[in-house]
Amino acid sequence: MTMDIQGVLTPTIIIRPGMFVREVFAECGKKHVQSLPFYNDKNVLSGKISLKNIMKFSCLPEHMVELAHLLGNQMSCIKNAEEKAREIVGNPIEPYVLKLNETISSKEPLIKALAMMEKNNNHYIFVVDDGEYKGQITIQGIAEVMSNMDNT
Repeated sequence: MTMDIQGVLTPTIIIRPGMFVREVFAECGKKHVQSLPFYNDKNVLSGKISLKNIMKFSCLPEHMVELAHLLGNQMSCIKNAEEKAREIVGNPIEPYVLKLNETISSKEPLIKALAMMEKNNNHYIFVVDDGEYKGQITIQGIAEVMSNMDNT
């Protein structure tokens, strides 16, 4: 592999209206990514879906986040976790769509992608050429490529 955008690119599916949380979870788990691109009904890249956002708004009541340091080992308020999980994965994806962050072209240097991720406090950036999503670059993907480089 090479140390350019093409060498660290992770292709993923595109999330579209009518899809479900289950599909996002499956793809993110399979590709080891945190977020996926969202195309609107006009087939335009218009947002993103992140695992963190889904979990935050579906699984964590706000008071639990604010008082996390006070939570003990006995969580009697969390009953029927499996039932709740089934409900969440069956939810339509539309309520979870977030604003699209900056994207980068595959022609740009990899160091620029890394700088943009740092600037936006993100671990990934979507690669888009002429309005078409190509995949994403992740910090983990860059580290993996670097770890496989020869020491020569």
